[in-house]
Amino acid sequence: MNRQNKHIVYWLFTGCVLIYLMVLLGGMTRLTHSGLSMVEWSPTGSLPPLNDADWQLQFEKYKTSPEFKLVNSSFTLDDFKGIFWLEFIHRFLGRIIGIVFFVPFMFFLFYKKFPNGFLKKMIVVLCVGSLQGLLGWYMVQSGLVKNPNVSHYRLAAHLITAFTAFGFTFWYALDLLYPEAEKSKEKGFVILAKLLLPLVIIQIVYGGFVAGLKAGYLYPTFPKMGDDWIPDAVLTISPISKMFSSSPEGVLFIHRGLAYLVFILVAFIYFKSKQLQTTSLQKKISLGLLIITLGQFLLGVITVLYSVPISIALLHQTGAFILFSASLFLLHRVRR
Repeated sequence: MNRQNKHIVYWLFTGCVLIYLMVLLGGMTRLTHSGLSMVEWSPTGSLPPLNDADWQLQFEKYKTSPEFKLVNSSFTLDDFKGIFWLEFIHRFLGRIIGIVFFVPFMFFLFYKKFPNGFLKKMIVVLCVGSLQGLLGWYMVQSGLVKNPNVSHYRLAAHLITAFTAFGFTFWYALDLLYPEAEKSKEKGFVILAKLLLPLVIIQIVYGGFVAGLKAGYLYPTFPKMGDDWIPDAVLTISPISKMFSSSPEGVLFIHRGLAYLVFILVAFIYFKSKQLQTTSLQKKISLGLLIITLGQFLLGVITVLYSVPISIALLHQTGAFILFSASLFLLHRVRR
């Protein structure tokens, strides 16, 4: 990798770290119920309240929201400040990410630093990142009308778009970091890697559904859901389509089931990596995937058993990010 490309790789990996922090902060705003504290949005952003009059103005605006009227009507100004700051920082970081991506992009473009064919890839990253920001406000709007809860569909869309922006950025950085293809000689191993990534993505989507529907609080037991492997609340869902999208019990059951499938597939990939003609790096990634998946599974169990404590839930979200990254890394090194 030449020096010019090295600078682009540093830029892209910096973007990856910032996107991860953005998602982590988004999880904190959700878990602390801070996401609806700012009822206005401006593309260019605004300064935070700087004096008592500014704070009172923001608080009065919040009082017009369904969340204040139906949930937080007892809030004082100090209570409001606690949830406002987290959401303000979340939005501010989003704009910082936009600047970090756009300014170097224009620099590299102006000085013709991008390798051949790389400009189109960077335009894709910018477009996905912009879409992610728009979906963020679209999500918040769903909680500012009547019901002070954001749509779980919009939450999942906002979440998976962030992962998509991260995925493209990470993949393109790997393209520069490993300019020589390391194609696997084992077609079956490639198929397994290609199966893993979409399965992880589906699991992340259902994680968004579980968060949006607050389904993680329903059954603080493991491995059973309550006293049953399949509770009556799941067996009686009607129509059955609700189980896959809008039933809290249904999406939680699917999320748990997918966790087993991901673990089984990753374990199979690891054992196959030892049996087949795979490279040293592919074997290391497979072992890392197994360790990450086991840790993520255990974090999920602890999150359930202790009724979604914020610190553990954020670690679980971090685990999803690392698992997604490792799945991408493996696919990148075995693609045919």
